[in-house]
Amino acid sequence: MPQSPASPTAKPLTGPQRALRKLGLLRPIDLALHLPLRYEDETRLVKLRDVREGETAQVEGRVTHAEVKLGGHRQLLVTLDDGSGTCLLRFFTFYPSQQKALAVGNRIRVRGEIRGGFAGLTMMHPVVKLAGGELATALTPVYPTVAGLPQTYLRRAVQAGLARAELADTVPSQYLQAIGLHPSWDLRQALSFLHNPASDVLLDTLQDHSHPAWQRLKAEELLAQQLSQLQSRRARDQLRAPTLTGAGANSLFERLLAALPFQLTAAQQRVVGEISQDIARSIPMHRLLQGDVGAGKTVVAALAAAQCMDAGWQCALMAPTEILATQHFAKLVGWLQPLGVTVAWLTGSQKAKERRDMLALIASGQAALVVGTHALIQDKVQFQKLALAIIDEQHRFGVAQRLALRGKLGSQLQEPHLLMMTATPIPRTLAMSYYADLDVSTIDALPPGRTPIVTKVVNDARRDEVIARIRDQLVQGRQIYWVCPLIEENEALDLRNATEIHAQLRAALPGVLVGLLHSRMAPLEKKAVMSLFVGGQMGVLVSTTVIEVGVDVPNASLMVIEHAERFGLSQLHQLRGRVGRGAAASACVLLYATGDAPRLGEAARERLKAMVQSNDGFEIARRDLEIRGPGEFMGARQSGDAMLRFADVVTDAPLLDWARRLAPLMLDQHPAQAEQHVQRWLGSRTDYLKA
Repeated sequence: MPQSPASPTAKPLTGPQRALRKLGLLRPIDLALHLPLRYEDETRLVKLRDVREGETAQVEGRVTHAEVKLGGHRQLLVTLDDGSGTCLLRFFTFYPSQQKALAVGNRIRVRGEIRGGFAGLTMMHPVVKLAGGELATALTPVYPTVAGLPQTYLRRAVQAGLARAELADTVPSQYLQAIGLHPSWDLRQALSFLHNPASDVLLDTLQDHSHPAWQRLKAEELLAQQLSQLQSRRARDQLRAPTLTGAGANSLFERLLAALPFQLTAAQQRVVGEISQDIARSIPMHRLLQGDVGAGKTVVAALAAAQCMDAGWQCALMAPTEILATQHFAKLVGWLQPLGVTVAWLTGSQKAKERRDMLALIASGQAALVVGTHALIQDKVQFQKLALAIIDEQHRFGVAQRLALRGKLGSQLQEPHLLMMTATPIPRTLAMSYYADLDVSTIDALPPGRTPIVTKVVNDARRDEVIARIRDQLVQGRQIYWVCPLIEENEALDLRNATEIHAQLRAALPGVLVGLLHSRMAPLEKKAVMSLFVGGQMGVLVSTTVIEVGVDVPNASLMVIEHAERFGLSQLHQLRGRVGRGAAASACVLLYATGDAPRLGEAARERLKAMVQSNDGFEIARRDLEIRGPGEFMGARQSGDAMLRFADVVTDAPLLDWARRLAPLMLDQHPAQAEQHVQRWLGSRTDYLKA
């Protein structure tokens, strides 16, 4: 039995023990909850006459021929005869010991996928054992693993962990019965079954996680998630933050509202009210502001900042890229500087003197609003009195980065209010699960005047037609984006790169200024290119996805996305949102590669279809969740640890509803069991909720 790597008397770790640690399998409960990816049926033998191509089978017979074939690929070819037929076993890597075991006359047992072909039935690199011996009595689990951790070792470790794990029930039985989970499936029985399922169980119920044992685990996991998030929310309610109340009719808030060249939508007014109430309380706000591309989140943030400054405190706005930070800075300066507000600017590309001047403005409190990138969280940045931290595109920042910005208040007794913003709308099921510790505000309507964007999927073979469309738009005085996924050749993906497209368009559009923008350019180069495009001198901008968010050029009316099949759905929607920002009719062309058309995967087809069918970011987000699951929605919020390993917030919505209702009851009526439940399932992985 393998020695537990967590044992205090453990000897120096072996390779497999180090591999267990790499997988995070430190405690007996970690091993017990390390469930199989799939199962192999080694409980029966099949005759070759009965096998079908494509199925995995276990066969026993005698070796009638064995040879090492030399040539292009050295390989070991073995013929197996079980009395009902023959099968060719093919090995491209093999050792002398294997050749000896596969010598002519030996009886062996092999298991592998049956393939057809000119040589008849074939198995590639099957698992080989000596014939005879008892067959397995249960399905054989196959676990997720890493290099240096064989399945045989891992199976023994899991069984040892399962035997030692503390698996007493933490959920009162009456609550489990309420969702139809039979008390006979307690946690130990459910785990024992899933690690050692009987051979007569329907494999489909194990693979699709519909078996009662799986339902028990998913219910417990969702409950642990809801409990941990409710604990985090309640703990935060015990903290204190500055109270940021308004300052009357002549306040900065009211003056900004009056000076805006547009009226707030009803959705914006509602969200402004929600944030205003939050920051006027002494409990730290922890709110997520979501809205579709172009919904007007920046002005909502500006009004929150104005309320903060009215109360005599500083506000910071952090964006993930310098391009996005520049856009915010330009808008906020335009709105607030005429009202007497000093807005500081801080990025990593600043020259030393400008940076020193900005740091002095921030430290003295003279800069009431600070806009910047990750540079805001560096040690040298000292705020005099920071009370509101606004983080745009929050999923692009890690937990440590968000915590660092919140720590800039410089007080152990108080912490700033936190407003996170995202232009990727969050489907209801995700808001109920992964974001249950946050208050969520939604701008669910676009400002008037936004023109609908027509989206078309176009084969790469029609590229000349797309370029002709560009010429037509240029004649009308419009501007065009052409977005590419890579900036240098990648033979594995065979993608056209931004540099190549830039050269092609310059040749096809003589007399037109065609710019190039990508992430490896120096900040000053990027700034110069963007200035020309924003100013209207540049007709076409070829770019990688650095323009995904934050770029606002109302005159741009056409977006072409190269190799659109390679992009995620939410990213396609974000890119499309760069056009349609003015009065002109706008379009988005999704180019897919001709050579890839026959091999276009189902998920890629669904993404492109969704883009054509809807401009609604909330509908796009819902479809995106259906296509690829919740993982990428979370971004860095999880800090690399998936909070849900077994449950699916879409298909397990009834279990999620049950967990949400039960969590407050458990914390109030069974606090010790609730804490035990969270520690069992999550251990230290709840830290990310602090950010």
